[in-house]
Amino acid sequence: MKKTILSAKGLCKSFAHNGVQNHILTNLDIEIYEGDFTIVMGASGSGKSTLLYALSGMDKATGGSVNYDGKDIVKLSEKKLAALRHSDFGFIFQQIHLVSNLNLFENIAVPGYLNKSVSADEVNKRTDELLEKMGISNIKTQLPSQCSGGEQQRCAIARAVINNPKLLFADEPTGALNRKNTTEVLNLLTDLNVGGQSILMVTHDSRAALRGNRIIYIADGAVIGRLDLAPYSPENEKSREAQVNAWLNSMEW
Repeated sequence: MKKTILSAKGLCKSFAHNGVQNHILTNLDIEIYEGDFTIVMGASGSGKSTLLYALSGMDKATGGSVNYDGKDIVKLSEKKLAALRHSDFGFIFQQIHLVSNLNLFENIAVPGYLNKSVSADEVNKRTDELLEKMGISNIKTQLPSQCSGGEQQRCAIARAVINNPKLLFADEPTGALNRKNTTEVLNLLTDLNVGGQSILMVTHDSRAALRGNRIIYIADGAVIGRLDLAPYSPENEKSREAQVNAWLNSMEW
């Protein structure tokens, strides 16, 4: 039986605009399992990214609960939320957000240096290992502006996992990449998941969704469908694509 790593009950998120209350998430229930590569899909405006931000504590829900490690993170203070995101969660975004005046090695290592339970030497060693794993060790002294979009995103993935997060959140991580770089990034995320990394990824790309073993579809701020899949492999990609596309059509994708 799978272990739940994070769950939400009755999750709501709304905001007022010009005196009108806009409901983005409406009494949403969701469970994320340890070791899964979970994909969240939905039409534009369905609340995908809002859900990711609420589940990760980057944005406060306006109702319901988000349970992680025995705590409702909706009730945590900003200080405790920041500590939780640093110690247990990793983040990858479509906009890569590397620090422009730090080279690739430094961009990856700095979050590790903030982890007081690990020595600088250990952080440096892990940074070099991640650079090698991401295929960018030969450009580790270059600034982000000197690198391609794909190289920058690979650096961002390494930065996201430098502290061995229990859950990796990815918000449209391939949305700004060309086809070749998209495949490379998806391969890296797949390899991380095979190695045991739990991943929750929001995407609008059905090809990216093929990498997950569980797809959750949301519409109008609520979960309307779930699809469980066998682990991804290049050999099962064609049959998997047909299965996923048929299911997405049934969701009125």
